Amino acid sequence: MFNWIKTAVLMAGITALFGIVGAAIGGQQGMLLALGFALLSNFFAYWFSDRMVLKMYNAREVDEASAPQFYRMVQELAQRAELPMPRVYLIDEDAPNAFATGRNPQHAAVAATTGILRALSAAELRGVMAHELAHVKHRDILISTVSATMAGAISALANFAMFFGGRDAEGRPGNPIAGIAVAILAPFAAMLIQMAISRSREFEADRLGAEIADDPAALASALDKIHRFAQGMPIAAAERHPETAQMMIMNPLSGGGLRGLFSTHPATEERVDRLMQMAAARPGTRR
Repeated sequence: MFNWIKTAVLMAGITALFGIVGAAIGGQQGMLLALGFALLSNFFAYWFSDRMVLKMYNAREVDEASAPQFYRMVQELAQRAELPMPRVYLIDEDAPNAFATGRNPQHAAVAATTGILRALSAAELRGVMAHELAHVKHRDILISTVSATMAGAISALANFAMFFGGRDAEGRPGNPIAGIAVAILAPFAAMLIQMAISRSREFEADRLGAEIADDPAALASALDKIHRFAQGMPIAAAERHPETAQMMIMNPLSGGGLRGLFSTHPATEERVDRLMQMAAARPGTRR
C-alpha cells in the first residue's frame, strides 16, 4: 500500500510541475494543455516506459541459450524471491551497473551491463541481481521507470518554454528571464521529487536483496567494487538521459557539480556498513 501512496505522490508532484511549466509557456490555456499532456504522459509511461528505457540503453534480450549462466542465476533468484521469471537483458557497456524495470512483477525486466559480469564474482553478481529483484518484489520498478520518463518529459517541456518564451495570465508575452528560470528549475524540482523517493528504496532493496541471495557480505562487496570500478567510467546513455540514473544500483553519472551533490543514491559507504552489520548478525557469524 505504501508503494502505491509513493507512486501517487510522485505522479501528483510531477503533474503539478507540468502545470507550472505550461502556465509559463501559455498562461491559463498553456497550463490546461500541459496538464492534458501530463495525463497522456502518465498513461504512456505506465504502459511503455520500460521499453523506452531499455531502448535508450540499447539493451538486448538474452535467454538460456545466449547467456546460460546469467539467465539461470536470475531464474534461481526469482524462484527464491517467489517472483515470476523476468525478461533478462544485457547492455554492452564496460561500466559495471544494473537495473530493473517494468510496471509490475508480471511484466518485469532486469538488465545488467557486460562490464558488471566481468567485474564481479558469481556470488557478488547474485547479490546485485537479487537487489534488482527486490525492487521488482517491492514494485519500485513502476515508480522508478515512470519517474524517469516523466522527468524527461518535464525537461523537454521546460526547454520549450525557454526557447519559445512564455505568456502571462492574459496571454501577453512573458518575461524571458522567467522562462529561463522555469527551464532550469522545473527539471531540478523533478529531480528532487525523484530523490525524495529513491534513496530510501535503495536501502530496503539492499536488505531484501541480501536476504534473497542469502549473502549480505557478497552484496556489500559488490557495491564497494562497483563504486570503485565505475568511477571515471560513465555510461553514455545515462549521461544523455540523466533522469534514468536513479534506476541503477549505483549512480552511473560522472558526478560533477550538482549531479554529485544531489545524487539519487545513498552513500555507498553507508550501504556497505548496513549490509556488513546484517552479515555480522547472521547465526554462526564470528564476532
